Amino acid sequence: MTFTGLSAFPLTPLHNDRVDEAAFTGLIRRLAEAGVDSITVLGSTGSYAYLTADERARVAQLAVQHAQGTPVIVGIGALRTSQVLENIDRATAAGANGLLLAPMTYQALTDDDVYELFHTVSEHTQLPVVVYDNPGTTHFTFNTELYGRIARLPGVASIKIPGVPVDQAEARDHVNAIRAAVPGHITIGVSGDAFAATGLNAGCDAWYSVIGGTLPAPALAITRAAQAGRPADAEAASARLAPLWQLFAEFGGSLRVVAAIAEQLGLAPHHSLPLPIQGLTDSDRARVAGVVQELGLGQ
Repeated sequence: MTFTGLSAFPLTPLHNDRVDEAAFTGLIRRLAEAGVDSITVLGSTGSYAYLTADERARVAQLAVQHAQGTPVIVGIGALRTSQVLENIDRATAAGANGLLLAPMTYQALTDDDVYELFHTVSEHTQLPVVVYDNPGTTHFTFNTELYGRIARLPGVASIKIPGVPVDQAEARDHVNAIRAAVPGHITIGVSGDAFAATGLNAGCDAWYSVIGGTLPAPALAITRAAQAGRPADAEAASARLAPLWQLFAEFGGSLRVVAAIAEQLGLAPHHSLPLPIQGLTDSDRARVAGVVQELGLGQ
């Protein structure tokens, strides 16, 4: 598989503290039918850190079974390396096409800790690996030198970077600096949905997208415009979603907002996030619903 285009990150909806398999498979089918380029399950949006190993293995199975041939990338992050390796084996048995690895932390990790984690993984699996740089959740910050070291390991295929600078020239310089540090076959994928258009226009190969996991159509509009060399259209499509990006910023990230959207649209049960995450209050949900209606995202 190629790690380019739109990779959609769906929720893993819960109901009564169990994975809601019907809701989850509905999300997977929705993404496949929309034509996303890949589906990444068990990312931060998929609440991987809150699920047991058995739940994660089941989610991987369901994703592959219902993806209708769309490549599936499975998150394998865990606190201990032995747990990561177990997750790899179960994702492989499920039929995953690729793996997403975040360096989870409780005690702070050093660069060498993280390098050795990826080194061990690269020796354990034949599946391609996406480096998951998400300091907002892992509390580990990569640097360009570490990108370069890890990217030279066998099997590493892509790097999911956090948001890029808002200024287009600065964004391009940032992407070019990373690209200069890694082998040519490594793709670079932007995350932080509000930065996606800027990142893609700056030369990122992929968008690892939260909103694409619930609302694939507007995410595809941004992605396809950028891929077609229409940067102004990509920026315009992103600017149209500015009220949504504002809600992400206001509510401390995308997770609670996306869950509220999925619940409002009937794609997930009420209170679908794993406790102790409470989700948004009723008044905040009403604000999210207003934005969804204003932008016509429920159609």
